[in-house]
Amino acid sequence: MTPRPPADRPLRIGNASGFYGDRFDALREMLTGGPLDVLTGDYLAELTMLILGRDRLKNPDLGYAKTFLRQLEEGLAIAHERGVRIVANAGGLNPAGLADAVRALAAKVGVPVTVAHVEGDDLTPYEDGALTANAYLGGAGITACLRAGADVVVTGRVTDAALVSGPAAWWFDWAPDEHDRLAGAVVAGHVLECGTQATGGNYAFFTAHDVRRPGFPLAEISADGSAVITKHPGTGGTVSVGTVTAQLLYETQGVRYLGPDVTARLDTVRLAEDGPDRVRVCGVLGEPPPSTLKVGVTRIGGWRNEVVFVLTGLDIEAKAALVRTQLSDALEGVATADWTLARTDHEDAPTQETASALLRLVVRDPSPDRVGRALTSTAIELALGSYPGFHVTTPPGPAQPYGTFTSTLTPAAEVPHVAVLPNGTRLPMPVPAPPAFEERGSGGAAPEGVRGGAPVSGRGGVGESPAGPTTRAPLGALAGARSGDKGGDANVGVWVESDEAWDWLHDTLTVEVFQDLLPETRPHAVRRHRLPNLRALNFTITGILGAGVASGHRFDPQAKALGEWLRARHLDIPTHLLPETAPEGTGP
Repeated sequence: MTPRPPADRPLRIGNASGFYGDRFDALREMLTGGPLDVLTGDYLAELTMLILGRDRLKNPDLGYAKTFLRQLEEGLAIAHERGVRIVANAGGLNPAGLADAVRALAAKVGVPVTVAHVEGDDLTPYEDGALTANAYLGGAGITACLRAGADVVVTGRVTDAALVSGPAAWWFDWAPDEHDRLAGAVVAGHVLECGTQATGGNYAFFTAHDVRRPGFPLAEISADGSAVITKHPGTGGTVSVGTVTAQLLYETQGVRYLGPDVTARLDTVRLAEDGPDRVRVCGVLGEPPPSTLKVGVTRIGGWRNEVVFVLTGLDIEAKAALVRTQLSDALEGVATADWTLARTDHEDAPTQETASALLRLVVRDPSPDRVGRALTSTAIELALGSYPGFHVTTPPGPAQPYGTFTSTLTPAAEVPHVAVLPNGTRLPMPVPAPPAFEERGSGGAAPEGVRGGAPVSGRGGVGESPAGPTTRAPLGALAGARSGDKGGDANVGVWVESDEAWDWLHDTLTVEVFQDLLPETRPHAVRRHRLPNLRALNFTITGILGAGVASGHRFDPQAKALGEWLRARHLDIPTHLLPETAPEGTGP
């Protein structure tokens, strides 16, 4: 393929991967399912960097997403035949190595493609004791590679949205200071980055749609930065204002979506149906990017192990207390030992499983010896001398290493963002000095927050009723939610579908009420951000995930289901706002 000049039609850009391990056939499905100009793949996440770091320790030639190469064995020829550029961050910790592997694959299968890569994000040598340390680069390097004629561009740690904003800047020849256009592309990239989450996957109202095998999303991006989110004809799932709203709220913090190319104002995003399975995204305002880049750092945090005891029938609390007492001596000297009793048992249960609760012991220590097989074997030795009905879910096992994730900031000017072009030329990306900051849009009202249960802002508590008849019902009878993780923090986005419901949600779901509904958030700082154009609230909970997903701090270490827990909690909802048939569990 030859370099494509800036187009006078929308860029049609799709996604074929939302994480390392996503649906393998998606790349072929997207290439054959309909016309595309660019196909992207997002393979990186905080946990993935830890996995790739451990791969690199075993073999310095690795450190990239190996499944991407396997997908290209068939997909490379299809993409070449159809004139589709491929842009993926599958390079992980070794984009140069992956670029070489793609070239070797292309030669093997006889497909004449040009390959480029983006590097400079790896800052591991500058972080003492780090397994990985990578700056989140923007899309400029991708743009440069495409301008130089690359058919395949692989990157290391760029922002997820850069996989879309970089190609859009190439397609339309945008300048770095065209902030509104870039912000629109960043928002489209954020919608696409998690694959089928934009087409009905993990959707709060999934029962209203056929989401058994949702198709992957694509965006038709226009020269002004607006976009239409859609999918290939005949593919499963659905694209609606609701599914796009849910993804917009995923893993975001505040109304300003900070990025290395632009700051996108999420409180200016407007959504509208544009036909079946088509949602228009427009009105996005952009501001200059910050002068710093986020750096994600993973480390080996120590060693962990766990035992899950099954407690059945009567006297559950007493059985749990007995086990804890019996193991107290064995746990002396262990750095941390966390016990969790999940009361999954039911009174007079018709099955043994529903009559049982789970007592989970998780131990962590800098030394594998203190939490190794000797400790778990001690737990199993109780089998004939503990509570009646003693059994565990798994046999004793050795300690396993766990990781931690932290993030820092570093000056963008100190990170060597480099595009390595198909001819081998190394092209450093300039870091323009950001212009004087200018407040735009609604101004982004200061968030509301509490710490440790002491209210800073917000009024009312659970049970306070608005005027008029109300029904005690789960919040999910009216509202959707989606939640996720950012390092040790979690976010929960909540939205409704009508202006009247938004008025109620805005006034009712204060930070105080949020913490009453989710008591586990009370020890943490919580912030509430308003996104009225989306009829949505976004709550961020600082530190609830400890040292990040790899540390396994919580039962749900990535906070994926925190929003669904919130939706299942009951409060008084104006009766006229509820659908005639509310979700299971709604009271009369």
